[in-house]
Amino acid sequence: MRKSAVLLFAVILLVACTGSNDVPSGILKPVKMQAVLWDVMRADAFSFEYIRRDSSKNTEAENVKIQQQIFAVHQTNKDEFYKSFDYYRTHTDLFQPLLDSMVNKANREKYKLTQKRQTVKTVE
Repeated sequence: MRKSAVLLFAVILLVACTGSNDVPSGILKPVKMQAVLWDVMRADAFSFEYIRRDSSKNTEAENVKIQQQIFAVHQTNKDEFYKSFDYYRTHTDLFQPLLDSMVNKANREKYKLTQKRQTVKTVE
């Protein structure tokens, strides 16, 4: 009887400790999703800012090529990424911290770039 109670307690503890932040299989984990989303957003910005200025290039086709490269680097694919993106959009308790972390990363990069530019100006 005591073994059953200990086993039941262990199972309940195990279930309770697996947080609601776990994502189902087939969905990118938050850290990986953040990395892929970061690169996809940067690719979109690059396409919008630079590729669209080149009239000989199809911006949308070039963006698709860049995204395929991103997915290859991160060992995922378009379907898994967009399925994961839809999942996170509907689970704001997971998506909000992911986005907040990305904003912080962008701010850090912007700060580093600003510091670098100021250093270059003072050297000149």
